[in-house]
Amino acid sequence: MSKKSPAKAARRAQNSGAVRMLARGGYVASGVLHILVAWLAVQLALGQSSGQADQSGAFSAIAQAPGGELLLWAVAVGFAALAVWQLATAALGVPNAENQAGARLKSLAKGVLYGVLAATGAQYAQGSGGSGSSEESMTARVLTMPGGPWLVGLAGLVIIGVGVYHVVKGVRKKFLRDLAGTGGGAVGPVVVRLGQVGYVAKGIALGVVGGLIVAAAVTADPSQAGGLDEALHTVRDQPFGTALLLVIGLGIAAFGLYSFARARFARL
Repeated sequence: MSKKSPAKAARRAQNSGAVRMLARGGYVASGVLHILVAWLAVQLALGQSSGQADQSGAFSAIAQAPGGELLLWAVAVGFAALAVWQLATAALGVPNAENQAGARLKSLAKGVLYGVLAATGAQYAQGSGGSGSSEESMTARVLTMPGGPWLVGLAGLVIIGVGVYHVVKGVRKKFLRDLAGTGGGAVGPVVVRLGQVGYVAKGIALGVVGGLIVAAAVTADPSQAGGLDEALHTVRDQPFGTALLLVIGLGIAAFGLYSFARARFARL
């Protein structure tokens, strides 16, 4: 009987109307974060940066807004519900998936990611956000481990792969599989375009992040590593970087708007 209890708990979570409603709220929270990151990226491009152009900067912006603490708790709850949903899907299987093992692994990774975002939102709500280790210090620790450069390089290649996946998903409109009602035309062309632009822009940003991590592994220099903020700085410093960064920022904003639509149309 105890062996069946985890599966029963996962099934209850997946069938819970409250979890589904809160999970849709998680997509709204994702949209808010992406739009704030996009705004910070645009400010960076225009030389008016007021914070890190990444998720920590977005959480900080929410914290400083009127009612920020309440908003952060709402964001944390939404991401927590998405984490529960994805983990339950990973445990029970993904309906109609051609590669069930791959689909479960993908849901597991998403569940972990949303769980981290929920924990981060809760930390900022409690006033303790931003105290964690940076990507650079984490890379430095890994580089000192046996085989550390190989591990860091592998992590960078994985992130590049995720970036390529996002670009392909956007170009080929594979994200439509995540939405309900696409066959009947309930999802309009504006949502489709936002998804295409958003996934491509996010994929490019992830690719640059992965490239920085690979560079750190090759040179054994943790200062080469960095997260999204460092990646966007790198883009800005290239020839025509300001224009490219503006395009990426607008693309990330498009992904944020797509996330709002996904809160309505997501298959849950």
